[in-house]
Amino acid sequence: MIIFERSCVRAFSLGTFWTFIANKVLGRIELELPKRGVMVVNAVIVDALAKDYGSFRALKGISFTVRQGEVFGLIGPNGAGKTTTLRIISTLLKPSSGNVHVFDFDVVRQGKEVRKIISYLPEDAGAHKDLKGIDYLRFMARFFASNTIELEGIVQRGIEIANLGDRIYDKVKTYSKGMTRRLLVARALMTEPRLAILDEPTSGLDVINAWEVRKVIRNFVAQGHTVLLSSHNMLEVEFTCDRIALINRGEIVESGTPKELKGKYNAQNIEEIFVEVVKCSATS
Repeated sequence: MIIFERSCVRAFSLGTFWTFIANKVLGRIELELPKRGVMVVNAVIVDALAKDYGSFRALKGISFTVRQGEVFGLIGPNGAGKTTTLRIISTLLKPSSGNVHVFDFDVVRQGKEVRKIISYLPEDAGAHKDLKGIDYLRFMARFFASNTIELEGIVQRGIEIANLGDRIYDKVKTYSKGMTRRLLVARALMTEPRLAILDEPTSGLDVINAWEVRKVIRNFVAQGHTVLLSSHNMLEVEFTCDRIALINRGEIVESGTPKELKGKYNAQNIEEIFVEVVKCSATS
């Protein structure tokens, strides 16, 4: 047995040790050792990421990882850098410095490969209002399907995820905001991406529609996929995310599981932690 750990002492096999060394050298997989000794593969590795808009630095060298098979929440106030971060990971923006890898692929040098395995849902996304819901799903599915059978399979998954009943055959312009958002979430998940990036997935939704979207996200992850989301909704964060990172003024100011953070700050909920950490970071 060999003892090797960065922050604490744990024992694992020689084979696991050399796997760890090989992957660290390649810069691809970060090995972590949970209680049961299961190797954790990172879906996303963000390392010293910075983004400048002219003289304004929106991201100040942030680093975090998203593990495969989890819901990771990036939360923070308006203008904190959440959307900028998601857009860089989605290959829509180029960073000023730093590195981002999605399942081993560099988002700058291998953007085409990244786009094959992700799906991105912006906060302000919309669907063509003159299309029926099912026609919108079918239109979007054509970009991913290689044949008719595959296309219909994708559309069927979209129908099931949206869960709009017979309203899926009505035009989008007749939908409520909640129905439209559920259709858009279905569009993002129906292709079964390895990583779904969702910017404020329940923004502006009522309690019932927000609950439905959160349930869809958890079911998606239960099938082995990974979700990275941003949110202002602390209830959503606490009950949907496995781990979270709090971002303020372009810096990660705290991270961990909701349970860990509530224990660390002796707080009843994530909202209390959010307010406290943002206040502290604002005065530091």
